[in-house]
Amino acid sequence: MHKTHENTSAIGLGTRLLARLRSVGLSIPILAFFVMLAILPLFVKDEYILRLLVISLLFGAQAMAFNFTTGFINVINFGFAGFVGLGAYTSALLVIELGVSPWLGFIGGTIAAGVLGFLTGLLTLRLRGIYAACMAWFVQIALMGLATVNVDLTRGALGLVVPPLGSTLHTAPYFYILLLMSVGIYVVLTMIVNSNVGLAFRAIGQNLLAARTSGVNPTRYKVINWTIACAVAGLLGSFYAHFIGILTPDMMHFKHTVEVLALAYIGGRGTLWGGLIASFLVTPTFEYLKPLMAVRLIIYGFLLILVMMVYPRGLSGIIQGIGKRIKGHGEKGTARKTETGIEG
Repeated sequence: MHKTHENTSAIGLGTRLLARLRSVGLSIPILAFFVMLAILPLFVKDEYILRLLVISLLFGAQAMAFNFTTGFINVINFGFAGFVGLGAYTSALLVIELGVSPWLGFIGGTIAAGVLGFLTGLLTLRLRGIYAACMAWFVQIALMGLATVNVDLTRGALGLVVPPLGSTLHTAPYFYILLLMSVGIYVVLTMIVNSNVGLAFRAIGQNLLAARTSGVNPTRYKVINWTIACAVAGLLGSFYAHFIGILTPDMMHFKHTVEVLALAYIGGRGTLWGGLIASFLVTPTFEYLKPLMAVRLIIYGFLLILVMMVYPRGLSGIIQGIGKRIKGHGEKGTARKTETGIEG
């Protein structure tokens, strides 16, 4: 009797834990995906493959931040790479010029990108149409120009040499740092999306006029969303600076925004995990098919057209559809057993 009570308590605790994890977006499949990523470096010892995993995870995390804006408030941040670059240069210059810890550089890069994102959003997000997207693009061009011409500070096209995070030259520690950051970003963004604020985001993205009629202030919530996404971009840019070790203005080129946009749409608009999974499929494919690197933007364009025409919900929609079919077959099987008297 005592053992039965203990088993019941354990099951109840496990059920509550799973429910809590699901509330922050960590369903069993997503949790399994992150666990699989965590154990990969234990078996993969090749530094080249580990660096490829880090780059894939970095692009996937950027796709999450990009989709947080595009997928929920229906505004495209064409200047996304500029905010990533601002975070990278801010962190690097804080470490080089002021001698602060790279971890404090991360904070500085996040704040700098978030503040500029807030100001950009405040100026443009009250307008409708493509104004905010174009303004962000102009900000990206301006940041890229500043990084190019201020040679005394950034070394321009020669490249700014950035100190690493630690003394080790191995890639595995960087992978685990980025994995923790990515899980944290995913959980925080999911909690926001599942809150009342996230409900306002969805309302604005689906029908702005109806959202305003319901009492939602579109400009306020758009600015909140935009600022958070830009701050996350700055955080990921800070990591990029210390991982790659050298910064050039080219990292803020529009082509990098297109790559993140493509991953977000291929993964599925309106999901945070779709772009993450898409990155682990697309990024290594381009790396191993290096002759395609020169025309990768053309291929990205073709993939975007294909996704929008054939399956607008993207990779996440396909995965969710498969999951529903499996669940449906399981429920039908259980119903048949009950009808034939096998159960009960």
